[in-house]
Amino acid sequence: MKIAVFDSGIGGMTVLHQTIKLLPNEDYIYYADTTHLPYGEKSKEILKKYIFQAVDFLIGHDIKALVVACNTATSAAIEDLRLNYSFPIIGIEPAVKPAVLESETENKKVLVLATRLTLKEEKYHHLVERIDKNDIVDGLPLPELITFAEAFNFQEEQIVPYLKEQLKPFDLNQYGTVVLGCTHFPFFKDIIEKSFPKGTNIIDGSMGTAMNLKRTLETRHQIGGGTGLITFYQSGEKVEDKNTLRHYDGLLKKLDSLL
Repeated sequence: MKIAVFDSGIGGMTVLHQTIKLLPNEDYIYYADTTHLPYGEKSKEILKKYIFQAVDFLIGHDIKALVVACNTATSAAIEDLRLNYSFPIIGIEPAVKPAVLESETENKKVLVLATRLTLKEEKYHHLVERIDKNDIVDGLPLPELITFAEAFNFQEEQIVPYLKEQLKPFDLNQYGTVVLGCTHFPFFKDIIEKSFPKGTNIIDGSMGTAMNLKRTLETRHQIGGGTGLITFYQSGEKVEDKNTLRHYDGLLKKLDSLL
């Protein structure tokens, strides 16, 4: 049986990358809902429809667990998914808790970079309210980073001006930790790091999600049984184009140097 990793586009590759490191003896399906991206600018109701269509497709492919490797999709649909399907469903959320714990010890603030929908969703606000007792967490939507990533554009000379413009309202010296609250954003981790003062910690939730998946499968005695095979789908169509597959392979190699 396979592990399915779902995202609107290539962002979930950052979670897949960490999952493969932890669970190399598994077979994977990576499903990118490219027809409907970007997710972060759409309504919750529309997203639920797209997400359920994708999961209904994945059910027919012998999956033992689903990783919703998208902060926006997790915010919009994770509870409903768990009510409707019996296999384990692992979501991802911005790594606010470790960020707050770390920054509080340094008397610094936390900046969460995410999509607009993630930052305005109740799930995110409940998370922050539960953890952020000293009001140190700020949020900033960076939708264009998703556009850059989906165009496989990781050119520093184009990304840096966008980041500088978006970060203008913030005193960056106040922040001890930056949370990458969208799975697309770790592709730009090195560039984001350079945009903040030296020593600013840049974190994301991908490894925590992979570890949660591993614990869940261990509890169910479902670890292993695969060979590391990854099958890619885009909105229900199997990816067989060699150029696209090379792009995916290149992204995993890129992440080797970043994460």
